[in-house]
Parts: sequence; C-alpha cells; structure tokens
Amino acid sequence: MQPERIKTLIEQGLPGARVEVSGADGVHFEARVIAPGFAGKLPLARHRMVYATLGDLMGGAIHALALTTLTPDEASHG
Repeated sequence: MQPERIKTLIEQGLPGARVEVSGADGVHFEARVIAPGFAGKLPLARHRMVYATLGDLMGGAIHALALTTLTPDEASHG
C-alpha cells in the first residue's frame, strides 16, 4: 500500500479534506486529516469517519494508521 493511495481514498471519502499521509514500510502509516466535517465531533467519531473511507483496507493492507484529525479552524490555531 502506498501513502498516496490512502491520501486519495480519504480525500474522496471526505470532500474538502486536506490530507497528508506518510509511512515507509507499506503497512504502518500516519495521517493528518483536516476536514470541515469534523466540526463538533469527538476524536473517536472523527477517526471512524476516516476509517470508513478506507473500508476493508484497515486491518488488511493497512496494518496500522495513526491519525491526527483537525477542523480547519483547529489547524490554523495549532
């Protein structure tokens, strides 16, 4: 699995999201996702939204995904 593929899937599933994905070994990844749709949602709900964009890849081709999830406002103040 390539980081760029994960980035594309998340962006397609969360319209308006800005996504950065890194991971050198092809199974463990880190992603920073900034999406307006995260507003008013707790971190667990945000993570579930991201996982939903990846479907069956989670736990399969993607062994682990460390997430940072922010709204655009949070990202501009952080």
